[in-house]
Amino acid sequence: MTPTFAAASLAAALVAGPALAADYAVIPLKIAIDRPAAAAWARISGYCDIGAWLKVGCVITSGKDGEVGAMRRIADRVDEVLVARTPLSYTYAQPKSPIDYHGTVEMRPAGEGRSELLYTLIYDAEPLATAEAKAADRARRTAQFTAMLAIMKGAAEAR
Repeated sequence: MTPTFAAASLAAALVAGPALAADYAVIPLKIAIDRPAAAAWARISGYCDIGAWLKVGCVITSGKDGEVGAMRRIADRVDEVLVARTPLSYTYAQPKSPIDYHGTVEMRPAGEGRSELLYTLIYDAEPLATAEAKAADRARRTAQFTAMLAIMKGAAEAR
């Protein structure tokens, strides 16, 4: 090993610092939809549709609505970037989030004229101080997004 390489390796290790252990929480939610997947998805696939579901404002702040890289601002305080999209799903992330928060919204066919709406959240619960705080946070998110799934179901099944 050359002295230059050794010095560079040591410098990189010192700058990087110790790795913090993540405690990722995954909340998978699902609801049955009485409509074919493509038709249901067409009613709820807008990237800023979340504003209507949560009864708050949502605006695209950069990029093009529905395209990977688009940024949305929810309730004038939460920024999210669209990081992946398929014909029946999208995934977003909160790029400045201290909990590395991500979510995926997905519609899946589930038989003749039916589908399933899945909403999966993943985040690092490590910053929460106690097991009780982590459990309370998980319960709050589960309740909030379960209620939102019911609203999304109504929109997806509307005739």
